[in-house]
Amino acid sequence: MNLTPYRQALALPGLRPLLLVSVLARIPLTATGVTLTFYVVQDLGRGYGAAGLVGAAITVGAAIGGPLLGRLVDRRGLRPVLVLTGVAEAIFWSTAPALSYPLLLPAAFLAGSLALPIFSVIRQSIAALVPAERRRPAYALDSMTVELSFMVGPALATVAVTAISARTTLYLVGAGIVAAGVGLWLLNPPVRGAEEAAAPQRRVPRLEWLTPRLLAVLAVSTAATLVLGGTDVAVIAVLRESGEVGWTGVVLAMWAVASLVGGFAYGAVSRSFSPLALMAALALCTIPVGLGGEHWWLLCLALVPAGALCAPTLAATSDAVSRLAPAGARGEAMGLHGSAITVGIAVGAPLAGAVIDASVPLWGFAVTGAIGLLVALAVLPVELRHRREHAADAASATPPTTPAEPATTDLAPVTT
Repeated sequence: MNLTPYRQALALPGLRPLLLVSVLARIPLTATGVTLTFYVVQDLGRGYGAAGLVGAAITVGAAIGGPLLGRLVDRRGLRPVLVLTGVAEAIFWSTAPALSYPLLLPAAFLAGSLALPIFSVIRQSIAALVPAERRRPAYALDSMTVELSFMVGPALATVAVTAISARTTLYLVGAGIVAAGVGLWLLNPPVRGAEEAAAPQRRVPRLEWLTPRLLAVLAVSTAATLVLGGTDVAVIAVLRESGEVGWTGVVLAMWAVASLVGGFAYGAVSRSFSPLALMAALALCTIPVGLGGEHWWLLCLALVPAGALCAPTLAATSDAVSRLAPAGARGEAMGLHGSAITVGIAVGAPLAGAVIDASVPLWGFAVTGAIGLLVALAVLPVELRHRREHAADAASATPPTTPAEPATTDLAPVTT
């Protein structure tokens, strides 16, 4: 496998420390959902539905606040936003263990609205540090670090809750998030490239960059994480029905490993793939996964093709947003991308759960995968129109052949 794209990307100044900080900073953020669930159920004596409402409040707040914080980064810079969100995170996590459930709900919404924008800031900084032609391996590495964070964060939170208590773990998670904000503040990665920062700055109207193609990429992002959120729930349901719920961790770990391998391969290949094509393949491979539910090892094998497409799909959507959004609005665009991902996960899990409750577990995979395919079909005309326009522009830019200059067959192919 060709590792040259990774070597070239990692040789760029600033990318290595950014990816290292991104892994460490995302771990406490990925532990928030598990920790709050344990706290609401164990310490507040509420049910899982009540815990889900707290998670939903944070999710809705993050979906609303992400683009607004991104716009603030575009206008004021990164450090003021990190100070604002860091203080908000410190207040919430230091007071959450003392709040009653009726107060915890609105506090969770406010905390989500002012959540530390690590995911979107890292992706915005990659676009600033890495030239467009080298972003594919850089965003592949970013997707792999996200996968690693989700593998480590919830597991550490579960261990801490079991060994200490959910209330103490809330404090630890909050301290980790604040430390992540401090680390990012000290690193202060650029949010615009050197040439972009030197160019005259102007406020870019939203209608100028929020094009149908960018909206299509956001729809693809939402559909991809809807499929992933549904898969997460369906895996647990299938294993419970077959009496093998004890193998859940192994199956989910195999799914994550497949995603890591797929992300690594995506960054190493010599060509880019359309986010739409990757998401459609992910959805198509997810539909039949439930057929392997009779045995945990069959389910592992069935998840490999879809798992291998997880990280590449998310990396491709991040890369596409970074190319389609102008530098002056990239923070808001990345915030919208983060909101699209968040909404997909938030919708996919309960949707799959409702389908499973009304039928059988294997339909959780089939329905969420089918929705992903429907979204792919819905945005396909936008992609086809872009390809036609790109082909027309390329044809008009090609100088006509004259008798004095005979045509040659040694022409480089046009790439998209």
